[in-house]
Amino acid sequence: MIKPLYPCLWYDGNAKEAADHYCSIFKSSKILAENPMVVTFELNGFKFMGLNGGPHYKFSPATSFVVECDTQEEIDYYWEKLGEGGSYNQCGWLDDKFGMSWQIVPSVLSKLMSDPEKAPRVIEAFMQMSKFDIAALENA
Repeated sequence: MIKPLYPCLWYDGNAKEAADHYCSIFKSSKILAENPMVVTFELNGFKFMGLNGGPHYKFSPATSFVVECDTQEEIDYYWEKLGEGGSYNQCGWLDDKFGMSWQIVPSVLSKLMSDPEKAPRVIEAFMQMSKFDIAALENA
């Protein structure tokens, strides 16, 4: 029997706090199970495990979660909610208050990047951005 893969995220004793935080941001999300060591939760239909593993390991941008947004309102919402208490970076990247990296990107970006004539201008535009601006990308 083949089961779906899901990530295990290592926290320094605050896995439940992180799971509650993420579930408050993403609609259709919930805590599935919890004990002192592990909390399993679901974000928009995808399962995650949070492990209270201690201070040994930290998150890095080498692993990030991509939130693809159809509207500027969605970008603004996820940018604000996930970035609160964390730090904002370039090109739609942010680190949340737990240190997890997220990419908040417009769904139209792949279409814009696939146009060989427009792609260089789009790249130039988004390299100047922290939070993505859909209108500015489309007008590049």
